[in-house]
Amino acid sequence: MDTSNGVLLPFYDPDSSIVYLCGKGDSSIRYFEITEEAPYVHYLSTYSSKEPQRGMGFMPKRGLDVSKCEIARFYKLHERKCEPIVMTVPRKSDLFQDDLYPDTPGPEPALEADEWLAGKDAEPLLVSLRDGYVPLKNRELKVSKKNILDSKPPAGTRRTLSSCDSNFSTSTLEDLLQEIRTLRQTLQDHEKRITDLENTLCELADVTD
Repeated sequence: MDTSNGVLLPFYDPDSSIVYLCGKGDSSIRYFEITEEAPYVHYLSTYSSKEPQRGMGFMPKRGLDVSKCEIARFYKLHERKCEPIVMTVPRKSDLFQDDLYPDTPGPEPALEADEWLAGKDAEPLLVSLRDGYVPLKNRELKVSKKNILDSKPPAGTRRTLSSCDSNFSTSTLEDLLQEIRTLRQTLQDHEKRITDLENTLCELADVTD
């Protein structure tokens, strides 16, 4: 099945009858299907990468994303990082794939340690992975941008004094009105002075003629 001289790291999935062969120092994962008919072991494919693995971890079936038809997930140990490697089966349907995910052993033990030491035996307690399925439509991430026009006041509405900031006191308003009156009076004085200067200029022009 393999000719590598590194330490063999086999992982077997009884639900799909697939055995994954990883080797310490190798950069590939070979997987085979086990059947009850000869030749019993059938080569499926090989996953290859550039960097060799220093170790390999295998995610239990309960941790897989069944919505993406994920059948296996490895954690490849590098010198300075841990890389997840995902094995998926392409499917067009968004429904739960019963053939890929039969009932699998759950976290609850079928026997206690004392019972096992006493010679008892029991089948593992199986759980369904259907509860972990999330339809694709519910998993879509929608990003909505806030429309600045939504906060715009309705047309025809004008801001009145009663709608102004409460901190805008009456005394402040009186000060502004007084300043406007002063500016208006100053403008009138300037206009009168300009008129007087124009009249004086006209009189001087008549005398010169």
